[in-house]
Amino acid sequence: MHGTATGAGPGAGPVEGPAQGPPPGGRPALAVLGLSAFVVGTAEFAVIGVLDRMAGSLHVSAATAGLLVTAYAVGVCLGGPLLSALTLRLPRRLVLVGALGGYALANAVAALWADFAVVLGVRVLAGAAHGLFVGAASAAAAGLVPAERRGRAVAVVFGGIAAANLLGVPLATFAGQVLPWQYAFAGIAVLACAALLLTRAVVPLSVPGGQQALRAQFRHVAKAPVVALLAIAVLVFCGQFTAFTQLSGYLQEVVGVRGGAVGLYLLVFGAAGTAGTVLGGRLADRAAGATVVGATAVLVVVLAALFLFGDGRPVAVAVCVAVWGLAGFGLAPALQLRTIRRAGPGGDLAATLGASAGNAGIAVGAAVASGITGAYGFAVLPLAAAAVCAVTLPLTWACRSGDADAP
Repeated sequence: MHGTATGAGPGAGPVEGPAQGPPPGGRPALAVLGLSAFVVGTAEFAVIGVLDRMAGSLHVSAATAGLLVTAYAVGVCLGGPLLSALTLRLPRRLVLVGALGGYALANAVAALWADFAVVLGVRVLAGAAHGLFVGAASAAAAGLVPAERRGRAVAVVFGGIAAANLLGVPLATFAGQVLPWQYAFAGIAVLACAALLLTRAVVPLSVPGGQQALRAQFRHVAKAPVVALLAIAVLVFCGQFTAFTQLSGYLQEVVGVRGGAVGLYLLVFGAAGTAGTVLGGRLADRAAGATVVGATAVLVVVLAALFLFGDGRPVAVAVCVAVWGLAGFGLAPALQLRTIRRAGPGGDLAATLGASAGNAGIAVGAAVASGITGAYGFAVLPLAAAAVCAVTLPLTWACRSGDADAP
């Protein structure tokens, strides 16, 4: 499911020219942005681990409870860009504080109000705050460092989300299983408040927002190179989540993994993803376009290998899952940075649209996975995922160059 250059980052807004360097306090501010992204990433997927308990408590079926996941994705895809459009001219610190405040409020309401319709509504609001936060945090992170380190700065935000999948989501799921599920949401609300206070105290106010109106920013975002990069985000995440959504079932039914060992594979994926985010950020600073092309090619190969060699080969599958996590998370900061750069003065809006495009791909991939599993079983999922990523390759190759400020 995310910069600023002397005339090509999220606009000329945050960094007017070479004479104006990044604001002081960049390193502590980046750390706070990463921690805040960890909180947001934890809340996004933690609900999956407690859906059964939420269904019973809210008096709905398990299938109906699954709409809580869909509602969040809708909030990110639609609400995130809308909120971004409404806050384009505001300083980024104010936008970040507002997004985290909305996030804390939405999760607090979910914890206190045991009504399915209310929880469904606040999940949409939480998703919208998520989309706004990821876009603003990506652009703010890129504006805190010199041009040659912007890929690594954006990777800090995505690294927080990757770390959430590794640590935050399992912990929140555990809390929601041993305690009433409301405690998980309450804990996330408290953490969001702490992140808000840290952001208010540490992120420099001198990291400005975009200085162009919505119509002007949209004109830059609507250019073919930016639209192509957003399409890449939709396709590459659709491909990955065609396989990842049903990874647990694939591991059990095809590979023969049983019990707690499934969690170990997910842990491998999360650890590799965290490392991939760091590596991807460094590679993005050297050659963002080549990083996207290379990571997508690796995804095609490793997902095809999972289809060819996954049957009853748990060690080979573990290696494939690790490489998958490394490449899948590694392309995210490079793709987000390129989207921001190619949008030029429309980079603030493009940053949020990048997050929305990724989440749209996740939603489509989950639906595709459900349909394929019902018709053909789990075994063909990696092949379908590889095919979608393969379709993306020519587009990544066509978009591999052209950043005005790219290395």
